[in-house]
Amino acid sequence: MAYDRAAETLGNIVHLEHVNTRVPDQRLATLFYVSGLGLTRDPYLMTGVENMWVNVGRSQFHLPSGAPQRLRGVTGLVIPDRAALRARLEAVAGHLAGTAFAVQEAATYLEAVSPWGNRIRCHEPSPAFGAVQLGMAYVALLVPQGTTAGIAAFYRDIIGALAQSGDDEEGAFARIRVGADQTLLFRETDQPLDPFDGHHIQIYINDFGTPYQRLRERGLITEESDQHQYRFETLVDPQSATPLFTLEHEVRSLRHPLYARDLVNRNPAQSNLRYRPGRDALPWSLPAP
Repeated sequence: MAYDRAAETLGNIVHLEHVNTRVPDQRLATLFYVSGLGLTRDPYLMTGVENMWVNVGRSQFHLPSGAPQRLRGVTGLVIPDRAALRARLEAVAGHLAGTAFAVQEAATYLEAVSPWGNRIRCHEPSPAFGAVQLGMAYVALLVPQGTTAGIAAFYRDIIGALAQSGDDEEGAFARIRVGADQTLLFRETDQPLDPFDGHHIQIYINDFGTPYQRLRERGLITEESDQHQYRFETLVDPQSATPLFTLEHEVRSLRHPLYARDLVNRNPAQSNLRYRPGRDALPWSLPAP
């Protein structure tokens, strides 16, 4: 039998683990991310009142207290049962009145806007997202015109990721492969972008040292965190060194103690009034066919 071995190649970015945006009110964050979206607050780490880690399959939102930050784009989630999701969001709408909270329906997704304007696009499970029942499928960023070819080259030549650029019905894009079922997507816009406010994403990479050297040679390392982690935030054209876009990346090695940590995901359909024994947990992957 002939196999397509190249189809199994994933590139250097193994996993998109979290999106970090500051929030000024942990109570409202709980209402939106946990009660509304139906996600799960991590029961083991960041359990105080100044930070909250929220599990979504094998990924997380990190929500430390502070002046609100807003991703310049949208985070795409896979969440089962769109009708139940809509009902949960409707149930918290009154508590979130007077904020930026909103819900919009589209043919293939439901988009919920957090109290501080972060857009969360929720899709039901489908083959487009692999065997994922619950997870963070993509982060899609809006970037200036004329930058996507250079952004794809940055991830390909400096980070070692599988990256492509091109045009489709929505315009120019750069698509970066992350592991088996996640994507970083950059789309060009002619609209003015908000100034970068310090939010970040966190990725795990297999070859930890080579990208570090390439970034360091270009003066792009912004934080020497520890043995297992560093940060950068400026995406540049690898040939001209022209800055293209700003997005802080927290980069971790596969030796980081948190890599592949088991995350608790609850079944939001459970309640004390309609409790079904043995169904407290929601597996992140779909059942085998």
